[in-house]
Amino acid sequence: MPTDVHQHLWPPAFVALLRDRGVPPRLDGWTLELPGEPPYPVDPADHDVAARVRLARADGLDRALVSLSSPLGIEYLPPEEAAPLLAAFHDGALALPAPFGVWASVCLAVPEPDTDGLRRELRRGCVGLQLPATALLDATGWTRCAPLLDVLTALDKPLFVHPGAAPPAEGAAPAWWPALVPYVQQMHASWFAFRAFGRPRHPDLRVCFAALAGLAPLHGERLVARGGGGERGRVDPGAFYETSSYGTRAVDALVRAVGIDVVVSGSDRPYARPVIPDLGAEAAVHALRTVNPARLLGPSKGVRP
Repeated sequence: MPTDVHQHLWPPAFVALLRDRGVPPRLDGWTLELPGEPPYPVDPADHDVAARVRLARADGLDRALVSLSSPLGIEYLPPEEAAPLLAAFHDGALALPAPFGVWASVCLAVPEPDTDGLRRELRRGCVGLQLPATALLDATGWTRCAPLLDVLTALDKPLFVHPGAAPPAEGAAPAWWPALVPYVQQMHASWFAFRAFGRPRHPDLRVCFAALAGLAPLHGERLVARGGGGERGRVDPGAFYETSSYGTRAVDALVRAVGIDVVVSGSDRPYARPVIPDLGAEAAVHALRTVNPARLLGPSKGVRP
């Protein structure tokens, strides 16, 4: 099943709730307003279900996994604000036709993670859990989210780490700034925090980092040089890297660092278009689009490095 593990598609009820809000995150017509980013004009066709089905088929996909876009910051809204948005997203996304599947999301602005709610969405059909990288930047974050990750392990479901909300920039910044600076920094930090704190606590968890984890694995030599341990050629078979917004050079470099078996194809549609990297063999593309996503999504045969 050729698979894109990273897309976004807003169900109509979710769009309506964003328009009802008086403060960001909100939609003013089709203009998205977020606290840390300039106003973003949304193309209505990007969230037209029939149009997106045709686009997925044109991309040759049998499966396209959609998620709540974590830069919206909905996971960190007060529970009374987050709950209806999360319900509208899950209900609408789970009702989407083939080839769409869904990553679950949870409210993080609560004293204790809602593990019962996560179990419910996974049993309804969500393929796994998406968390914002901002929730997993350090030992405290991985500890706080541990109950959710225990649910994933118990139900043999993966975690998808996605960039979270960007902090407001001080002074003028170009429109591309959030995607190239805070998003990449978040992914970089969450990957190192996973290596230091997440993997020891969750040895059997399958986890996928969006945007090639901000290219963090390419710093392996520096990690060893600065006392971070590790050994050349040792790969965590349960840590996957999604390709959105990167092309042949970056994907090739990451494959050299972690091997091809843990790299999976993702596009971040509608914010970016899919790129099929030229890795020199059709088998490599088959691995990224079909074989590796199947391993990520399970069932697991054990992922201990």
